[in-house]
Amino acid sequence: MAPLDAPPLSIEQGTCYALFAYDIGLAINLDEAERHVTAIKERGRIRHKARAPHYFEYRPAPLRLTQETVALTFDDYRSSEAVEVMLYDFGAVTVIYRIPINGRFEGLLSLSESLYENETLLAESRHRLDQLVRDIFPAIERPSTSKEVEDYLIFSIERCTPSAIQTFGAPYDPLFAHVLRSERTRLSDQEIHEATSCRISFSRDDTALIDWNAALVFGQDMDDVRAVLEFVNVELLEMRALDEQLDTALDQGYDALTRKTGLTSWLPGSHEVALTHIGQLQVDSAVLFERVANTLKLLGDQYLARVYRLASQRFHLEAWDASIIRKLQTLESIYGKMTDRATTRRMEVLEWIIIVLIAISIAISFLPLTGH
Repeated sequence: MAPLDAPPLSIEQGTCYALFAYDIGLAINLDEAERHVTAIKERGRIRHKARAPHYFEYRPAPLRLTQETVALTFDDYRSSEAVEVMLYDFGAVTVIYRIPINGRFEGLLSLSESLYENETLLAESRHRLDQLVRDIFPAIERPSTSKEVEDYLIFSIERCTPSAIQTFGAPYDPLFAHVLRSERTRLSDQEIHEATSCRISFSRDDTALIDWNAALVFGQDMDDVRAVLEFVNVELLEMRALDEQLDTALDQGYDALTRKTGLTSWLPGSHEVALTHIGQLQVDSAVLFERVANTLKLLGDQYLARVYRLASQRFHLEAWDASIIRKLQTLESIYGKMTDRATTRRMEVLEWIIIVLIAISIAISFLPLTGH
């Protein structure tokens, strides 16, 4: 697996971050949640590699918790006895496990394979999530833990030999591709190129390779890059959850729009329940979409903004955004049609009332007058 025309790559210091992102409700009151937990806690901040404008921040900053856990073993690696939990105001939670890594780089392949859809970590993270939901339940708006989970691996390598990171290229790409894809099978040149094509560097001493399953980050003080990757993983989860929510809303809207009308449909207010429900779904989806899209402020032609765009491209967030916007527009169209139909029914009822009143007045005019 090691490149034949390059010296072996050895890790002197590094950490693997295993991320598990969940959605637990419509929103989280972070201030109230902070009062309900007893773990070590702080508000998330991005540490910039260079001078950056003030809007390169979370708004609002997520709540970061540090909890104790039992160390887990993955082949020759052992996880830390502390786990981080990140809470975002739009209802998302990320559970983060740290696994110290060192030794020959080839060893990361077995670790990557072990962590791919790892049932032990998945069960442990869900158990931790359930306990967290019970602890901060009053702070959650419309609590509902999603069945979906978005997992991701970040291999952060602070020191390695050879240390000339910028020389990393074609000789090491096959090795990088196998780790990124958690795949031991011999990969084609096309697959290797695809897995390692999204890379970015800020200085000559760092580089990051971003793929859909994992990322390799080389260099010192790369917490800013890791924070952006964590957020993009959460954003992907929220886009998936929102897309599924909109599918349900569209099905319900279509059923309400095509439902056969009966005598009760002529009664005043007979359409208000369906209209209110569809309108609420529309507003909730739009608000969540805006919250997620505006939480992380990375504007301008800066390094972290480029990292975000590269990760978004790899995660196909633009396609998810386009799908969600299209479904929001369709839901708005359905709501408009239902409103128009309800208005038409009300007008028809009023017309019939007027006709009946005119008929009664005409009938009364032909009745014989009775004298006293």
